[in-house]
Amino acid sequence: MNIVLGIIIILATVYFLVKQYDTRMVLIAAGLLMAGIALEPLAVLDGFAKRMTTGSLIQAICSVMGFAFVMKVTKCDQHLIHLVARGLSKFRFFLIPGATLATFSINMALPSAAGCAAAVGAIFIPLLISAGVHPAIAATAVFAGTFGSMMNPGLSHNPFIAKLAGVDVMQVIGTHAKADIIACVIGAVCLTLVALYLKEHKDYVPAEGELEDSIEKANPLFAIVPLVPVTILVLGASGLVPALKMGVAQAMIIGCLLGLALTRTSPTLVTTKFFDGMGSAYGNIMGIIIAAAVFVGGMKSIGLVSAFIDMLTTTPSIAKLGGTFGPFILGLISGSGDAAAFAFNEAVTPHAAQFGMEVVNMGSVAALAGALGRTMSPLAGAAIVCASIAKVSPMELAKRNSVGMCIAVIVTFFVM
Repeated sequence: MNIVLGIIIILATVYFLVKQYDTRMVLIAAGLLMAGIALEPLAVLDGFAKRMTTGSLIQAICSVMGFAFVMKVTKCDQHLIHLVARGLSKFRFFLIPGATLATFSINMALPSAAGCAAAVGAIFIPLLISAGVHPAIAATAVFAGTFGSMMNPGLSHNPFIAKLAGVDVMQVIGTHAKADIIACVIGAVCLTLVALYLKEHKDYVPAEGELEDSIEKANPLFAIVPLVPVTILVLGASGLVPALKMGVAQAMIIGCLLGLALTRTSPTLVTTKFFDGMGSAYGNIMGIIIAAAVFVGGMKSIGLVSAFIDMLTTTPSIAKLGGTFGPFILGLISGSGDAAAFAFNEAVTPHAAQFGMEVVNMGSVAALAGALGRTMSPLAGAAIVCASIAKVSPMELAKRNSVGMCIAVIVTFFVM
């Protein structure tokens, strides 16, 4: 009965999200209701408290939004947009897929999906909007590329699968690299076609104040500043310049200091705006992430997550299909592809030979499928970040990304 009630609550949650009720209210209410039915209300409240202090998310998201506010007050973002916009019209058709592929590439070096979405989205999303791309498509273009971390040796799934198979981590990445790239290309192409179908690839006119424009001529030196933090992070994380290896927050502070020095804006104003941005990020972006944690906690307390994973791991006849589409579906409804992928790989993947597969292949497809499901979930941290930057609902991103990710996971099943 609890499972049935849980499914009904999830369907109702989707309905209210589609109707654009306040996302935080809907998720928290649904999570508390499921936990109440399970007689474990404190479980989700503990999840609420825990997510409030998730250091890595707070550092990345709040510092990036603080940096974005500084770029706005120094007008460095406008200089970048002006500089790039002149050439955008010549390559308009490649704007959307280009943003997805670029995000995918950067996510290889910056494995945090939400952190990468914040750093890259602060630049790409305003650029696409200024070129006439609808904000929802602009945000989805970045969100669609946030599973490039599958090709990072430090991603937790890769060493886990390597240990199960008794092989090197790079061999694991080599096994699924082709499927990763194919999935990204499919996502980029499908999103472009969706944009063309919806006529959201051009002619969007930003509302007054949506993209401020008060400069007449771009200063190339000022235009470089918004790109500095991402450049530092990529060079440092990739190992090309080990001295530049640092966290997202540190890189954003360097970018702010550079912008302050070059534009000679009031230090008091820059400092105020930076902390205004951090506060806005916590209230709006982290607020939704915290609410999503309550919702997922409710699903766990009512038994939905464990029932779903048990079905996958105890039914050998559906192991192949379950290893692909199980993590995909759970990633979609929970906003995280890790839970089902790790559970499946620990319980079933060691016995891959019984299903006519290799350990590396079965483990890789479960991890990638979970990532693809998360990449079309409105509850994913990366979706919330991108949607907040573009000032649209995360559900709008999920709807536009659904076609590409569904096709990508089917192709992944056959490729792997």
